[in-house]
Amino acid sequence: MSSMSENPPRNSFHLSQLIYDTRYRSMTIQVVTLGLVCVGIWWLVDNLLANLGELGIEPSFSFLSSRAGYDIGSGFGTALMGYTSASSHLDAAFVGILNTLLVAALGIVLATVIGVIAGVLRLSKNWLISRLMAVYVEAFRNVPLLLWIVLIYAVLSESMPVPRDYRPNADGVANVEMIFGAIAFTTRYVAIPGPVMGAGSGILSIIFVLSIIGAVAYRRYAKKLLFDTGRLLPMVWPAIAIAFVPSILFFFILGRPVSLDYPVIGGFNFSGGIQISNPLVALWLALSLYTGAFITEIVRAGILAVSKGQSEASEALGMRANRTMSLVILPQAMRVIIPPLTSQYLNLTKNSSLAIAVGYADVRATLGGITLNQTGRALECMLLLGLFYLALSLIISFVMNIINNSMKLEER
Repeated sequence: MSSMSENPPRNSFHLSQLIYDTRYRSMTIQVVTLGLVCVGIWWLVDNLLANLGELGIEPSFSFLSSRAGYDIGSGFGTALMGYTSASSHLDAAFVGILNTLLVAALGIVLATVIGVIAGVLRLSKNWLISRLMAVYVEAFRNVPLLLWIVLIYAVLSESMPVPRDYRPNADGVANVEMIFGAIAFTTRYVAIPGPVMGAGSGILSIIFVLSIIGAVAYRRYAKKLLFDTGRLLPMVWPAIAIAFVPSILFFFILGRPVSLDYPVIGGFNFSGGIQISNPLVALWLALSLYTGAFITEIVRAGILAVSKGQSEASEALGMRANRTMSLVILPQAMRVIIPPLTSQYLNLTKNSSLAIAVGYADVRATLGGITLNQTGRALECMLLLGLFYLALSLIISFVMNIINNSMKLEER
């Protein structure tokens, strides 16, 4: 009896099982493949170092601490880093990184807004609107991005007035009037009002951020209450009030701590405000419109993927079209939209490297351009450039994966 109750002896492990046993075969193939890849990479690196050694070149990143010796011009990265020609190549690289992050962030926001609006209008029952959106999509999807960047830059640089055209003549009348008395498009830049932060502006900023968080929390509560009890609370106007009313009240209570510095024409140029260079504007608009065309089709496909019965059921319950879209259609469509949307965000970020075509000082133009040409360190510069784009792409993918996971269906 004791011998029968004991577990039967297990078969001993044999090396042949790594190939013939299905439990170990896939792992064996993966380990062997990984080993071959590592050997291949080691061989390439060793061969590269040997060839560089024969040429008397030793890989080094010490050039990053040497003096750059070139100007980048005014801009977001230059102002933030306090960059001058006496700064190091590392500082120049950081200026390019900041400029790249700026145009990528602006492009993602504007492309998303354009894509969502155009995607919804693409399905409009109004024939003219849907056809106009179709023309927009086909025009931007089927023309290379580089051409759009150059075209928009040419329009801004050649068709806009020069700054002196905004200067009043002897009769006090200017050849060109500023838009709303505050915005001026010129052949070199766009002049817009800039904020002036005074005492108490930090407190006002914190209040504004908390108000935005409160507005988001209210919308979440209203949706949860609707799904749990069926009670429908107004969402738009209360959220807007929560987001902006406290900030407006404290703006006056704190004595208007934030004001605007308007651009003023003086002589042959504008002073004051913020001057956004035409290369940045052209790159931003081209990236946004080009990527927005692809996002339009992604949004349209996501909406069409939702069963028509969903909208019919919501209409039978008496829901308005805007609530049907925001509460029924889009939440389900987002599960289809987000994965390809992530790819478009990654494409936009990497396509920003075309900025060199219009002279915008992104990281490709600084680290992968001027610094590379001055130092001759092509290997090091390209390696750092690739690592930057890799890290940025992984961060975007990580954030979008979090959003995608939050949209998954929850099992009961």
